[in-house]
Amino acid sequence: MDEERARRVVKTLRSRNVFAHVKLPHAGITRYGIRVALPDGREAIWDNDGTAGLEAQIMRNGILVGFVPSIPGSENFGEADIIEAIAGADYDQPIGRSRPGAPPAAGPPPRTGAPARPPISLAQRLRGAFRD
Repeated sequence: MDEERARRVVKTLRSRNVFAHVKLPHAGITRYGIRVALPDGREAIWDNDGTAGLEAQIMRNGILVGFVPSIPGSENFGEADIIEAIAGADYDQPIGRSRPGAPPAAGPPPRTGAPARPPISLAQRLRGAFRD
């Protein structure tokens, strides 16, 4: 997204009480992004990687802690669609969703077979370590 569009999107997001900022491009990339500061100290970085679709990386202290995957059809979004996607995103899931009604992401298949053994307690480990 170009700088002027990013600034217009940020201005509209701020008017909707979303704490957004223009994310400056990295060296060699000429696209701007949107940084949304989240209340718990995380931040969402939207559309700063130069791809066509709209997606976000959720960061805490520079470490990736979640993401909102590319929204289908977002390569054709206008400013109003971008604003709705950013303002309505669910940032509380490890894999965020672009809208509240979206189905949850598929997780790993359930395990079958023998049940997992319970973890060994500290007392059990110490008893085993001091045997003759």
